[in-house]
Amino acid sequence: MALLLTGQPGVGKTTVVRAVARELAGFDLVGFYTEEIRAGRERRGFRLVTFDGDEAIMAHVDLPPPRVSKYGVDVATIDRFAATLEERGQPSAIYLIDEIGRMECLSQTFVDATSRLVQSARPLVATVALRGGGFIDEVKRRRNVEIWTVTRTTRDTLPEQIVAWVRKARGGE
Repeated sequence: MALLLTGQPGVGKTTVVRAVARELAGFDLVGFYTEEIRAGRERRGFRLVTFDGDEAIMAHVDLPPPRVSKYGVDVATIDRFAATLEERGQPSAIYLIDEIGRMECLSQTFVDATSRLVQSARPLVATVALRGGGFIDEVKRRRNVEIWTVTRTTRDTLPEQIVAWVRKARGGE
């Protein structure tokens, strides 16, 4: 019941998830996507945004460690967002998570909640880093997941295919 989207950084995985969210706007969407924080042409950090409009800075060059690359990561923010994944979802919820990546995996709350969602019968669409150890590799090896690769060629047609996958996962509605 989990569909994982992977691909090179910058290929459009987040854009695909946001397009899927627009197509499924009438459903109970639970999860979040990431937005870049920019100052001019320079990327300064990342913001988590839920599908009901809550947002917070997850990583920024000015935040203290732990660090992933040049970004300090606010693990408490990731914990707070991850803790709501299962709380807010009704049995009919569709879960969209962008992304299962190194920053997010610093949060054990995120890893635990995402692991439970992947094992559940609830439809989950998540982006996942192309490379990475630990939970990133573990989740991609699970038998109950499908992995689709986002490319510049496929990113415009994938949202429609993902919506069809979600409808099928929900029983063909």
